[in-house]
Amino acid sequence: QGFKDNLHAVFCLAENAVGPRATRPDDIHVLYSGKTVEINNTDAEGRLILADGVAYACKDLGADIILDMATLTGAQGVATGKYHAAVLTNNEEWEKACVKAGRNCGDLVHPLVYCPELHFSEFTSSVADMKNSVADRDNTPSSCAGLFIASHIGFDWPGVWVHIDIAAPVHAGERATGYGVALLLSLFGGASEDPLLNMVSPLGCNGDSPSEDMERDSKRRRLV
Repeated sequence: QGFKDNLHAVFCLAENAVGPRATRPDDIHVLYSGKTVEINNTDAEGRLILADGVAYACKDLGADIILDMATLTGAQGVATGKYHAAVLTNNEEWEKACVKAGRNCGDLVHPLVYCPELHFSEFTSSVADMKNSVADRDNTPSSCAGLFIASHIGFDWPGVWVHIDIAAPVHAGERATGYGVALLLSLFGGASEDPLLNMVSPLGCNGDSPSEDMERDSKRRRLV
């Protein structure tokens, strides 16, 4: 789409299978951030590689905006429902932008509580920097899961961090919905050369009325 900025896509992928090198309860991992994690729940595995992904984006790629997106928690569907993904971010402007981008494109988003000073203690460990799963599942577990990821770039990191949990809206019954593609295009569309994406993006949009060329482009491409 003619993206005008320096954009990287980091895919955090791992084989989720039993084997001789599989993670076991009570293991302690040293993650890419250098922080140690005590494994108290082997089913909370996705956040481990997501933590490495954001740390890599920060340390190696020098990113100043990091957005991670994953089907992370079953609790997301309880927190924000089947149709809205959950967004957790350290930046209020980007929280509002995610919500607006979702309304513009149809990939709906709703905010989670961002309060690391109250919730990150759920991961307290006596033998490592943190555990990988919460002590109390009734204390906003979807927010906590996102905070686990953020902790590996640091809560005092000056850049923009956005976490989007898309566990529920990515499927309808046994079928995939394709959720997330339109959201990212809408959210970052202001940095592209595409006139339609410039129009729907909540960031960097001047609010001018679309030109006739843009209207024709919209009708032809049907991106939104």
